[in-house]
Amino acid sequence: MADPKGFLTTGREVAETRPVGERVKDWNEVYVPGSLLPIISKQAGRCMDCGIPFCHNGCPLGNLIPEWNDYAYREDWSAASERLHATNNFPEFTGRLCPAPCESACVLGINQPAVTIKNVEVSIIDKAWDANDVKPQAPDRLSGKTAAVIGSGPAGLAAAQQLTRAGHTVVVYERADRIGGLLRYGIPEFKMEKRHINRRIEQMRAEGTKFRTGIEIGRDLTATDLRKRFDAVVIAAGATTARDLPVPGREFKGIHQAMEYLPLANKVVEGDFVTSPITAEGKHVVVIGGGDTGADCVGTAHRQGAASVTQLEIMPRPGEERNAGQPWPTFPMLYKVTSAHEEGGERVYSVSTTHFEGDEEGNVQFLHLVEVEFVDGKLTQKPGTERKIPAQLVTLAMGFTGTDVENGLVGQFGLDLDARGNIARDADFATNVDGVFVAGDAGRGQSLIVWAIAEGRSAARGVDRYLTGTSSLPAPIRPTDRSLVV
Repeated sequence: MADPKGFLTTGREVAETRPVGERVKDWNEVYVPGSLLPIISKQAGRCMDCGIPFCHNGCPLGNLIPEWNDYAYREDWSAASERLHATNNFPEFTGRLCPAPCESACVLGINQPAVTIKNVEVSIIDKAWDANDVKPQAPDRLSGKTAAVIGSGPAGLAAAQQLTRAGHTVVVYERADRIGGLLRYGIPEFKMEKRHINRRIEQMRAEGTKFRTGIEIGRDLTATDLRKRFDAVVIAAGATTARDLPVPGREFKGIHQAMEYLPLANKVVEGDFVTSPITAEGKHVVVIGGGDTGADCVGTAHRQGAASVTQLEIMPRPGEERNAGQPWPTFPMLYKVTSAHEEGGERVYSVSTTHFEGDEEGNVQFLHLVEVEFVDGKLTQKPGTERKIPAQLVTLAMGFTGTDVENGLVGQFGLDLDARGNIARDADFATNVDGVFVAGDAGRGQSLIVWAIAEGRSAARGVDRYLTGTSSLPAPIRPTDRSLVV
């Protein structure tokens, strides 16, 4: 155990953010560099090393949280990094982007603020990179087997790294111009600077993984050709079919899916554009959708100089504390103020968009909405609450409904889909097509980054067994496992 009295003597402290007026002028991460190290050892000492550590249940990766908390408390950063990497290929990603279901399941959180597990995690891995402790782990020998991975998001990268380390020759195909999937083009720079992806890619290249960008399987390369070239295929293409809003006026210019809007801002940071082709500068911006992607749109609009930003959510505002219907250790739906919300804008709950209004040139100008409430379990409009708000740029951040079926990938492979529109798979993450496996959101549906990495690791074991007849790779989850919720 780290500090036997730590949870009694030390209060919770989290990473310090830069002043709002400073950070909205750039795209750097919002946190003050190095602000965690002076406090993180004591924060790790708050871990109680519980007899039954429920943080393990909250985390699908099965992260060894009490162990690396103990090492961090003792400032044995090398040992902490080894324990961290034992279950997680990319802790610098999860430490920045995961909503930390492990903290919701922390036993201390029953009656006190939970341990800052996420902050400890990112401190350990950042320290490891600074100390040059993160080394390539090339296999001792090659198996002679080949595998293709379609998609370079967290699931695809995790599967590729595990299979490469098992001795297989792995090629990752990415339809975008850079590796990283939604990590690259769906996550704004202020949440995670892309240098973190770049150095992981270099580590994977040094281990032997090969990458091919600008190639979309189903269009640029057929499924038949891919299966001829490789002994196994892992589909980790994500759930990229965005949920739309079929209301009058949807056709007006200036209404975009979040994943049309956010990648362009990232391309500006990469140097591809001087100004984004879709910019919020000087415009009244409305973001439809109250989740993390909506918050990413809010923060991006602030940095582009929006005149105003309004975020709409159809559900009621969540409470700030757990209610009886969401007991510990489940992941509760709580009112969350992200760094983007700290920067300004208005959040409106319990409203539904009825239609859009545009000008003579076909540009959106206003959004009409109405308040809604639950009546007998059904969402119902409240009469007399209709109003309109300025809207010169609208982003739709309402989630995703399944994997892309229009590019030909699903049809060419002949894959079965489940009732939710995801690619069906068995207990080994194998599809109905021999030698073809699926990992991540393409099989699970829209989920969290920590689940994507767990899926990639687990699918890699299934592929390894298929190729060699056995496997020593870990499989932290089953395809049927779900988050710890009510």
